[in-house]
Order: sequence, then C-alpha cells, then structure tokens
Amino acid sequence: MKKLWFLLFVLFSVVSIYPQTMTQNSNNLSGGLGMNFIDGKGYFNFRFTPEFAISKVGVGLDLNLEVGTDGKIRKENFNETSDYLSIIRYVRYGNKKDPVFVRVGAIDAYTLGHGSVMYMYNNSPSFDARKIGLVVDIDFDKWGFESIYSDFSQGGIFGARAYTKPLKFTALSEVPVLGNLEAGATFATDLNKYSGVRTGHTDANGAFVADVDDKSVSVMGIDLGLPLFTTSFASSSLYLDYVKIMNAGNGTSAGILFNFGSGGMLSASFKLERRWNSSEFAPSYFNALYELERFKFSSPNIVQSKFNALKLMTSADNGYFGGLGVNVLNLVTVNGSYQRLDKDSKSGLLHISADLVPKDLPFLARAGYDKMNIQSESDMFKLDDRSVLFAETGYKPYSFMLVTMVYQWTYTPTRDASDNITGFKPQKKVEPRVYFIYPF
Repeated sequence: MKKLWFLLFVLFSVVSIYPQTMTQNSNNLSGGLGMNFIDGKGYFNFRFTPEFAISKVGVGLDLNLEVGTDGKIRKENFNETSDYLSIIRYVRYGNKKDPVFVRVGAIDAYTLGHGSVMYMYNNSPSFDARKIGLVVDIDFDKWGFESIYSDFSQGGIFGARAYTKPLKFTALSEVPVLGNLEAGATFATDLNKYSGVRTGHTDANGAFVADVDDKSVSVMGIDLGLPLFTTSFASSSLYLDYVKIMNAGNGTSAGILFNFGSGGMLSASFKLERRWNSSEFAPSYFNALYELERFKFSSPNIVQSKFNALKLMTSADNGYFGGLGVNVLNLVTVNGSYQRLDKDSKSGLLHISADLVPKDLPFLARAGYDKMNIQSESDMFKLDDRSVLFAETGYKPYSFMLVTMVYQWTYTPTRDASDNITGFKPQKKVEPRVYFIYPF
C-alpha cells in the first residue's frame, strides 16, 4: 500500500496554479490535476484559477475539487451555497490605494482607518468555509469613506468609516501640516447570529441553544490624523483614536506612522502605538483571527466566544502595539506586528509574513504566520488552535513551470446537527505542487 501511495504521489504531484498573489493587473490562465494530503489523508485534486484584468477591472476564479480514494468529492468542497459562489474568488475595480476601490469575494487583510476597530481582517481563514464579501472605498480628496460587508451567506461584519479634511474647505487649507488634518468616524457591527453569544448548550437533537446572548456586537470610534510631512522620499503622521464597544468597555490609542522609500532600492514603514484600555475592552476587536475567535462550541456545555472573553476582562489594562514592513529591491518583503498588554500574560498577538520572489531567478520562498493569546516567547511559534501558518518553497525549472512544496496549518469548520458552523478546528495540509503558468 505504501508503494502504491508513493507511485500515486509521483504521478499526481499537485498541478495547481500560480497563487493569486501576483500583480493586480496580470492575466493568467492556469490549472491542473494532482494530489494533496489533508491531516494525512490523500485526495486527488483538480484546480482551475485564472485571473483576468482589463484596465482597472480584475476577476479571479478559484475552482477546487478534492476527490478521495473512494471516488467521492470531499464534503467540505461543496456543502454550502457560498461554496458555489466562491468559485468567483473576487471581482474588483481599482486597487486599495486608488481613489475608487471596489472588491467582491474573498477579503484579505482589510483595515478601517488606523486599525483601532478593524485591523488586517480576513473573512475566509478556512478554505473549507469560503465567504463572499464586499469592500467599497472612495476618496474624494476632501472627504471619503471606507466600507466592508464580510459575508453575504450567513451574515457578517458591516463596517464603515467616513472621514473628512475639514480645513480643506477653508482658507487654512494651504497652512503647512495643519491644513491636512483628517477627522473620521467608524461604526462596525457583526450580524452573525453567534457574535453576541456568551454561554449555551446542545438540545436533544444536537442543535446549539444559546443561554446568554447579547444578539450582536457593535463598535464605534472617532479618530484624528495629522500628517507631519510628506516628501518624495518619506512621510510621517500622528493619530489619536477613541473606540467604544457597545455594552462593554472603551479605549484610546495614540501613535505615529512613518514611511520612507529610496527609488525601489529600499522602502519601509513603521508604526508604534500606545493603548489605554478600560475593562471589557480589546483594541482592534475585528482582527485577522476574528472569524476563528468569534464562537466555538467545543463540548455540550462549553462555549468559547470572543465577546464572552471580552466581558471577563474585569480590569483596565494598557499596552503597546508595533508594526514594521520592509521591502528590499522589490525582491524581499517582510511584514510583522505584535501586541502586548501590560498586565495580561496571555495578550500577545503576532502577525508575520515574508516573500522572496525574485523576478529573474528560478526560486521562491514565502510564508505567513498569525498567533493569538501568546503567553511567552516559548509559546510564540508553537502550532495549536491559536495559530495559522502558510509556508512555501519552490524552484522554477522552466519559464512556464514552478515546482514547490506547501505546508499549511489552517482550519476546517465544525458543524452542529443542522449543519451550521459552530467553530473551527486545526487542519494540517501538505501539498507538493507543480504550477503551470500561462500569462497573456
């Protein structure tokens, strides 16, 4: 049997597509047939994920079929309406920094304002529970707005931030520094039916019943931003945010942003923030791992939810947040951020991503890692139910082919008797891949 699996491994090494981290304006038609391993079990895999872009309009598709050795399609591929809709991974107009940016589909690393309400949010942390969301950002120079709705299938987060540069409407608009003062207001609410659940149990039919439920979680915030200087080489700004979680606590944060670049040789961004938090408050409540933290029904009488954990924060606790991003020669990109509160020993929140994708060299390496509730440095890189990991290394023997090995520590949904998602559990995926790339 082991020899048979090895033979199948050689014959059906995963033929996939070049990941959709390519340039926003690329056109690529690619796909293939192969095999991957999920929690040690083998699946024959078919994937088709082309990308098309015409001017500012782009479309990305993602059809993924995993067939077991029994000839049956893996259940999690197509067991919800959203699975069929999510074959269209995204449709977009413009890019994030453009005056007009619209995106429908998967939403990755989305931030409202300075990130005090929503920071690096991801609406689909599990490939087995992909979601369709909407982002609309419009900048009219003197005013504008950012907005998101995360999930059309089961109800998700609606968030919006409106902002203005009030002095642009007056004669003070030409005053250095002060003329660019920006003021904003943010509102975000989670419409998912589990967002406000605190405790619950299962009934005789195995369905979840909430015992204590605040129904929804809403967050409001106001902010000020003051650009200190902007040149062709560098820019810097100060900001001050105040955030209130309805029926819970509030927090204030002050920080500085700094960016510089040197004509493509080296660019970097730096963010340092001090946070003052009351009891029952968590900054950046809607963060990168929120979809995993929202709700988890782990046994008949044990519920873990982010809102319940928030309500258990009975004392004020201040803290720091820092972020750093570096790009060298458009060859190596590294981004990272870390949060730690002064008193809570389990408050660490880490994000790291790195890419080494040289344009004219035959190799690549990339990785991404997130972990929440970090207790100590020894706990920081331990993979468990608080972690998400993606790592890939590869070699390009021909201009149209890329051979890589992918390792993912990700999540698959758990469901109740009515097939409702009641949480996520860790899932290990190992995928040898052969990418065939056909740009046009």
